[in-house]
Amino acid sequence: MKDLDLSKIKKVFFIGIGGIGISALAKMCVSKGMEVFGVNDEDGKTIDSLREVGIDVIFQKNMKEFPEADMYVYSDAWIYRGPEIIAQARASGKPVLSYFEALGQFAKEYKVIAIAGTHGKTTTTAMVSGILIDAGLDPTCVVGSLVQKLAPSKGGVGSNFRKGDSKYMVVEADEYNRHFLNFNPYITVITNIEADHLDCYKDLADIQQAFTRLSSQSENVITDYTKYLEKVPKLLVAGLHNKMNAAAALAVVDILNIDLAIAQKSLSEFSGTWRRLEKKGETKEGTIIYDDYAHHPTEIKASLQALRELYPKDAKKITVLFQPHLYSRTKALFNDFAESFGGADRVLLLPIYFAREAKDESVSSEKLANAICASFLKGDKQASVQAFPDFTSAEKAVLDLELGPDDVFVTMGAGEAYKVADRVFKI
Repeated sequence: MKDLDLSKIKKVFFIGIGGIGISALAKMCVSKGMEVFGVNDEDGKTIDSLREVGIDVIFQKNMKEFPEADMYVYSDAWIYRGPEIIAQARASGKPVLSYFEALGQFAKEYKVIAIAGTHGKTTTTAMVSGILIDAGLDPTCVVGSLVQKLAPSKGGVGSNFRKGDSKYMVVEADEYNRHFLNFNPYITVITNIEADHLDCYKDLADIQQAFTRLSSQSENVITDYTKYLEKVPKLLVAGLHNKMNAAAALAVVDILNIDLAIAQKSLSEFSGTWRRLEKKGETKEGTIIYDDYAHHPTEIKASLQALRELYPKDAKKITVLFQPHLYSRTKALFNDFAESFGGADRVLLLPIYFAREAKDESVSSEKLANAICASFLKGDKQASVQAFPDFTSAEKAVLDLELGPDDVFVTMGAGEAYKVADRVFKI
């Protein structure tokens, strides 16, 4: 798309402003002196973080008339959740951009460090952001999670955005729908490439082609960072995947000529981000509660491996409450999902979170539960697997488990599984 004259944009309306990425851009617009407001369908932590910087959020059910603005920015999910609002925006004659199209416009004034890849983007983006902050490079940062280090002040819910005054911008670059092609990065990190988002890519080769194009748009590209593994310090976050994320961050350090000792200290103090194997707390009965964003088979395996580092099988039983994310992903990676829960002792499944697509009756959580059972039996493993038709029945079942000090309970998925733990355990 052609460049926008952002100096003429004084008022921006965000459609689906509560999304974890788009809410960061809303904060960026505020930091540039723009008037910002938006619509969302529910409350939550991202909305709290918007309120902290003075952004007014209208809830969809309360939206009486269409707002006037100089530019409209929409979340992809709202192509399905609020298509009529996007249609009204387009009828206004004003610029209407997707989140990543808009972010790409703002990014043109920076030397962008884009963190891409099927897995590990969020954590690596947060790690790189932290290193640049600690090294005094004062970056602008856009992360797909809430990070305490990015918050304008201590306390609160953390932030997914940091305003910097330097030439550097660290950004999480999503491959979905080729969104990352809106950037022409100074440095691109590709953490890994796997089959995913097969609702918008034909196959793995198609995905690889998109990453190749991103590489061609970048001045520096990091793909092999294993040589930095030996320089990764002891981390607070568990799992081999986090050591790999830290190694990728150190590869960026090398290109920017940041002092290694500063980078290593920063990584050693990194405590994770919201919804990335986040320890929520402990119940009065002694059950340890986690929440994790894993929604791809590789991510599920990595998270369970990390938990088993912390809680070996002879020490704790792990119960996972998983909500599959998208019919298309569940269907395309069905067999991989079925075999990804080997590190758990009990697997509970919520209905598929369909977000941005129509319902597909050919795949379901019930069918996935049967496949997980078959996988456990094939491995001669005794485990309990159950699918639930709704959140209410899942909450009742979790209460009936009477979990105690020998248990770890993990909500998992990119959807709303965490709400069950919030309601049941109130942590």
